[in-house]
Amino acid sequence: MRQTQWIWNILLVGLVALVWIGGVLPEAAVALASPANQNMVTDVTVHLGTEAGDLKFVPDHLEFSAGKRYRLTLDNPSSLKHYFTSKDFADGIWTQKVEAGNVEVKGAIHELELKPGAVAEWVFVPLKAGTYQLKCTVAGHAEGGMVGELAIAP
Repeated sequence: MRQTQWIWNILLVGLVALVWIGGVLPEAAVALASPANQNMVTDVTVHLGTEAGDLKFVPDHLEFSAGKRYRLTLDNPSSLKHYFTSKDFADGIWTQKVEAGNVEVKGAIHELELKPGAVAEWVFVPLKAGTYQLKCTVAGHAEGGMVGELAIAP
């Protein structure tokens, strides 16, 4: 009888240890994968359109490295609204936040609309290597040349 109780106690301690390890290891993996300095960020700026009314992204080709943290500042110097749209790119990154004005948005973002004079900051970490198409989805803008390419290197 005592031996059976002893075995059950050992099994219970082992089970508790496994549950504890299962809860700690994922957090440790996240901590190890995170940069040592959370303030390290690479700044990139893209203009959506131009003051002269050109339908283009400036620059229209961006390259990112997987695992590196970026702050993408988008601004719209034109008199027209524009979209920064690249669903596949957005699916291949982890978005920390998007800030515009006094609003901070968290979670998955697939496109941003910038009205004339607007500025938004998108902080993210690329995860999935690949080349992704960028376009403005306002009618006629992509056809007018407002397209680009976003690349994530491994």
